[in-house]
Amino acid sequence: MRQCSAMRVLFVVGVLVGSMALMGCPYKPEVIQAGPGAVGPAAAGAPSAGAPSAGAPGQPGPSMMTPVTPQPGAPAERPAQPGPAVAMPAPGAPGAAGAAPGAVVPASPLKDVFFDFDKSNIKDDQKAALNDDIAWLKSNPKAKVTIEGHCDERGTVEYNLALGERRAKATKDYMVAAGIAADRIAVISYGKERPFVLGHDEAAWKWNRRSHYVLTAQ
Repeated sequence: MRQCSAMRVLFVVGVLVGSMALMGCPYKPEVIQAGPGAVGPAAAGAPSAGAPSAGAPGQPGPSMMTPVTPQPGAPAERPAQPGPAVAMPAPGAPGAAGAAPGAVVPASPLKDVFFDFDKSNIKDDQKAALNDDIAWLKSNPKAKVTIEGHCDERGTVEYNLALGERRAKATKDYMVAAGIAADRIAVISYGKERPFVLGHDEAAWKWNRRSHYVLTAQ
């Protein structure tokens, strides 16, 4: 009996000693330090150093990863939008490339005809524009026009009124000879009173020596 009591006392003492040891040394879990990971958008789907690679057994593969979400305010790609159409002046008309500053594109679809200083004959380099005008009038048989004769600022008012009339008539005669009915074309002269481009040198004068069309019916 004494032996059994002694063993019980030793057992109890052992339990108490063990409990005190456990209270003095709490359990500390093992901490695994992760390696440096990717920074920025590349971090999405990029495994950290020491972590299992994507596609390993039990791990999600690349197709199962969460896609990168665009940041708020980030511009989305858009298809290029066509810009507004820009009306270009007719070749050879004031306002085309190389025209003097301040030149205005004629409202008429017909091209002006330009003349040399103190001349009213149709120049060879103006016949292409005239032929285009004739073709347009033939394709628009209801259209009627008034041809205005204009001059540069040099010379008297009376002289330029007569010169402008000769220029307008020369233009009409060319068109009538090409098959445009004479009753579809009226003529008038403004001489130097309505300059197309303001200026006091040849850069302006060359645009003011012209026949100009105004549509009166279409």
